[in-house]
Amino acid sequence: MVDTSRGDPPAPPAEEARGCLFALSQPPLMIFLTVIGGLLLMAALHDLFVL
Repeated sequence: MVDTSRGDPPAPPAEEARGCLFALSQPPLMIFLTVIGGLLLMAALHDLFVL
């Protein structure tokens, strides 16, 4: 079999990949999701008890 490698091994990535838990740990995103969740909760309670 013919060796087609260039000789140098590939360099390891500088940063490891960050997943969903890293994204959810950001304060602006959590504040945004809390506000949206609060609005949805208020709308649901309004539909249940007022209408």
